Amino acid sequence: MPLKIGVLMGGVSEEKEISLATGKAITNACRANGYEVSNIYFNGQYKNIFNNVQDVDIVFNALHGGSGENGEIQLWLEKNNIKFTGSDQFSSKLCMKKSESKAIANIIGIRTPDWQILKNKRKKIVIELPFVVKPNEQGSTVGLTVVEDNKQIKSAIELAFEHSSEVLIEKYISGREITVSIVGQDIYPILEIIPSHKLYDYECKYTPGMSEYVCPANLEMLTGYNLKKDTKLIFDELGCEGYGRADYIMDERGRYYFLEMNTLPGMTSTSLLPKSATAAGVDFNKLVKVIIETNI
Repeated sequence: MPLKIGVLMGGVSEEKEISLATGKAITNACRANGYEVSNIYFNGQYKNIFNNVQDVDIVFNALHGGSGENGEIQLWLEKNNIKFTGSDQFSSKLCMKKSESKAIANIIGIRTPDWQILKNKRKKIVIELPFVVKPNEQGSTVGLTVVEDNKQIKSAIELAFEHSSEVLIEKYISGREITVSIVGQDIYPILEIIPSHKLYDYECKYTPGMSEYVCPANLEMLTGYNLKKDTKLIFDELGCEGYGRADYIMDERGRYYFLEMNTLPGMTSTSLLPKSATAAGVDFNKLVKVIIETNI
């Protein structure tokens, strides 16, 4: 009997459309792999999920942002003894809060840009310009601003607070944007993103032609080795499971700084993790199969 896969997608976060694109791609891959597939469209009501997961072997979590990525969905699935892809509730919650995952990275000796958390708009900023202002709990660079002068600070903070109750102020480091994907015990070739904007923002991520991608990235052998080693280290330290993607910025001296761990990275055929998988000789259909088999 073929495996029965429930593809969970949609949600109520600002990343709903990205989730639907991911869900569609995963559905097609599951069918190509010979699985039975049912689509579960999450509308914020857990009853909606419950009515659609009674006959599946595993849920492929294709949600992004909000309750789909911050541990809430994971907690509900765990309580109902439903298998699902990706990290558990604790790791998902930890990684969704960028400040907490950055703090752990620091503890285990992995560099991060200097940062601070604002819990209200009145707190004094101690990070020197230029810096990046972003929601502490949000993905896809939603609500992010690169601040280069004092006139931008107020509006940048207000925008970030629209998307999170806490705002992360992070020292801006000019350099190469690097991402490292991990599936099970395998670390795929390192990918470099060359955005047309100052940072790999929402527009550069989702507008065709706004970014270039180099995979494998052109790095010194030792740097590449250390990046992969540190990615595996922090993946395990954060308690991640199944698959994930770590993002870094690398300065002109070749020093890399950890930015965040994505526990539910985009999974369309043109997303970053699948690009790295392709460079490793793993096509999209096989990648989806590996993720399912890792978690089943």
